[in-house]
Amino acid sequence: MHELALTEKMFKIILDEAKAHQAKQVMKVTIAVGELSGIVERSVEAYFRLLAKDTIAEQATLEFNRIKARLFCIQCQKEFTKDSRDFTCPDCGNLARLTDTGQQCLVESIEVDNE
Repeated sequence: MHELALTEKMFKIILDEAKAHQAKQVMKVTIAVGELSGIVERSVEAYFRLLAKDTIAEQATLEFNRIKARLFCIQCQKEFTKDSRDFTCPDCGNLARLTDTGQQCLVESIEVDNE
């Protein structure tokens, strides 16, 4: 159910930005979703449709940009892309730590029509 609160916050950002740019219509919204964010894209889409009804964002298409998780190995001092369910460093085999990359969910871009 956390998708509702998240979608409401993103929707406010979208409308505020559209208004700031004097948009007549929001055409497309790209949302970056980290693979470890726990966000269910279908839920965000459903809540977005409910919130957008009778607004300038009603016809907007949503695009989700999946962000792969990144890990950091303290032993090697290297950052690398997480592979499946494995949290070990591909170079030394030590257990790596999560970075912030792959846990985020944010509005990446908004396309509007000003005419």
